[in-house]
Amino acid sequence: MMIAAVRSFLFMLVFYVGSLFHVIIAFFAQWFSIPLMQWAVHAWSKWQFWCYRWILGIKVQVHGQLPDRPVLYAIKHESMFETIDMPRMFSKPAVVTKKELFDIPMWGPAARAYGMIPVDREGGAGALRAMLALARKMIAENRPIIIFPEGTRVKHGESPPLQSGFAGLYKLINLPVVPIAVNSGLLSPRQWGIWRSGTIIYKVGEEIPTGLPREEVEARVHAAINALNT
Repeated sequence: MMIAAVRSFLFMLVFYVGSLFHVIIAFFAQWFSIPLMQWAVHAWSKWQFWCYRWILGIKVQVHGQLPDRPVLYAIKHESMFETIDMPRMFSKPAVVTKKELFDIPMWGPAARAYGMIPVDREGGAGALRAMLALARKMIAENRPIIIFPEGTRVKHGESPPLQSGFAGLYKLINLPVVPIAVNSGLLSPRQWGIWRSGTIIYKVGEEIPTGLPREEVEARVHAAINALNT
């Protein structure tokens, strides 16, 4: 326990200092160099991966094959790890996330410039059209779309129903879905706390075709993203 506590303290110190460096670069680069801004986001993701591996003693494995074309990835959300890890796993992913996160100073403007897709659950039809237009733009640029369909972080082992917005996005953008389970919650604390060493696993589920009824696609995604709950 003492070693884990020391590792966790060192991780928070090193990771957040390094994160500030990357976020500052991304924030200022958005006005004069989009490639530099994208590099900073990718480097931040790799920085987290390095800190997990060499400070916390956490390895990462991917079980299954990731497609090399744009799809809608539906991913389990158990910790901050997978949210920051997306640019390392995928080429310039467009992550669908709640609108409130874009209000974070410095991070929010950089996230918009990068191509993250805000979800305004109270914005009505206009907000939905804007989200759809941005998603289609990202698809045209050959970028994968990422969504955490449960809407928020959940404890490992829990399996809440999917948010209604997932099925709507699936229908409107007309992309096959690749569900991915992740067990990061086994090792990461819910808020501040002590990380455990071990292995984070991404389990890639079977690709789900377009055009399925809402009940069927939700049931298949729900089962696949919770495949590592036991």
